[in-house]
Amino acid sequence: MKKLILFCACMASGLMAFGQGLNTLSKQEKKAGFKLLFDGKTFAGWHTYGKPGKVGASWTIMDGVIGFDLARKDGGDLITDAEFVNYDFSVDWKISPNGNSGIIFNVTEDPVKYHSTYNTGPEMQVLDDAGHPDGKINKHNSGDLYDLIKSSVNVTKPVGEWNTARIVNNRGLLQLYLNGSKVVETRTDDANWKAMVAGSKFKTMPGFGVNMQGRIALQDHGNPVWYRNIKIKEL
Repeated sequence: MKKLILFCACMASGLMAFGQGLNTLSKQEKKAGFKLLFDGKTFAGWHTYGKPGKVGASWTIMDGVIGFDLARKDGGDLITDAEFVNYDFSVDWKISPNGNSGIIFNVTEDPVKYHSTYNTGPEMQVLDDAGHPDGKINKHNSGDLYDLIKSSVNVTKPVGEWNTARIVNNRGLLQLYLNGSKVVETRTDDANWKAMVAGSKFKTMPGFGVNMQGRIALQDHGNPVWYRNIKIKEL
């Protein structure tokens, strides 16, 4: 219990570097056209996959941070109400010891045809690389384009610290950034992409990675995880 209290304590801070408030936009971001996808207080603009208008009770908001509480046993992936085509998306995340989650994007929400977000959307991995078994699997570490491309550099911060993920999806060019470093770049509209998917665990999912647009999801993988400062600019 003491470890858990210490682990969560640092989430209470309401100020970011350089004095910018939590879940706010700087003047530069506003001028550039960014908007917040999380207001720090409510789940406005979000719902559980396949359940429009509803957010599972396992997803919580405390001190301006979205968290996942497994004990409430009412989860499911948290997904945006809106769909996005070309965009520059960013979010801060923090994972629990031995935890696993992910940022899944370009999701087609059709629960009758696709039972999960990962049936259609690629994932930027969120993981305790040292503590979770997936940390020993190639292309399954934090920042990786899950099961498709390994990060070019390991810049993940230790468990208990915040990381900043950025996903730029622009007319077939996909770029993933972690903590300011570009870690993945690929096209999603060429033969190489199709070959990568065919060589991955997603090869039996015909809807995977087909659409270059869609919703963005925060994954319920059954472990505590925290998200904040969720922003997007449509390109």
